[in-house]
Formats: sequence, C-alpha cells, structure tokens
Amino acid sequence: MTLIGYVRVSTASQDWALQEDALSRAGCSKIFSDQISGSLPERPGLNQALVYLREGDCLVVWKLDRLGRSLPHLISTVNALGDRGVGFQSLTEGVDTSTPNGRLVFHIFGALAQFERDLIRERTGAGLAAAAARGRKGGRRAVVTPEKLTRAKILIAEGFNVREAAGRIKVGKSALYRALAEEKAKGD
Repeated sequence: MTLIGYVRVSTASQDWALQEDALSRAGCSKIFSDQISGSLPERPGLNQALVYLREGDCLVVWKLDRLGRSLPHLISTVNALGDRGVGFQSLTEGVDTSTPNGRLVFHIFGALAQFERDLIRERTGAGLAAAAARGRKGGRRAVVTPEKLTRAKILIAEGFNVREAAGRIKVGKSALYRALAEEKAKGD
C-alpha cells in the first residue's frame, strides 16, 4: 500500500511543516498541498492527490478537518475513495479505513452526520410551521408591491408595454409579468 499525503493551511502566515513532518514520519511517499480555505470547493492540491491515487493506495491527512469542508463533505470524499479501492487515514484522530475498526469509526461519523442533517431538517420544518401559524410567510419580500402593481396596470392601460411599465416602477419585467399573472390567476 502506497501512502499519499495531503496537507492544507488556510493562510500564507500558517506553516504546514508540522503536517508534512507527521505525514513523512507516517511513511508518505508523496505529499500534495494547498494553501486555501477549507470551505472553498476547489482545492487544486487535493484534486491532484485524488487524480494521483490508485487502487490500493491510502490518502493520509494530519487531521480530519484538513480534508473535508464539513462532515458530510468529508464522508462523501472518503466514501468516493473507498469506492475506488483507496484507503484513508487521519493521523491525529487515528482513523484508518483500511482496517475494520477504522471503517466502523468512520461509519459512526457518517451516522452522526446524517442524524445532524435530519435534526436540522426537522427544526427548519417546525420553525416554518410555527411561522405560518402566526401568519408569517417565508422567502424574500415581493418586489412588486400592491401599489407598484396598481401603477403598472395604469401605465399598461395608457399604452405602455410591460417592459416600459416595469422600468417606470423600477422592477424587473419578469417580476412584473409574474405579479400580473398571479393577480390574473387570483381573479379567475
């Protein structure tokens, strides 16, 4: 099994020597790196490492947060590696998906991440239902207010087209078309 390392620091003032030293001691034959925020989806060094990895290799990081933007992202990345026959190790947390115990720990992380997503979904639904019960509607405020709609209808009756009327009341023509269609639907 060939160990391939990946290190990441967020800013130029940070030093990845600690990570590189730990990966070298672990036996990594090649180390890829990024100096970029972990929250960004495109990380060139990680992309290069993922392309470089072959079946039977193992991607090694110093800590889990060096690889994933979030727990769901981390899990999907490690699962994708597993589908390719590539292992994953995190030195600090002692996770090693090439062993049965490591896979168990990682699956527990996955279950916890799914539980967290379900709780967030449940809380969001409950919050929306409570707001609706109080008469509050979510989403952005309507751009075309009732006053603007009345003014636009007067302008259209005077011979302006929808685009011109939208420009006069300072809204987009698509928003005005939508508001006119909604009003027409209510009237039908």
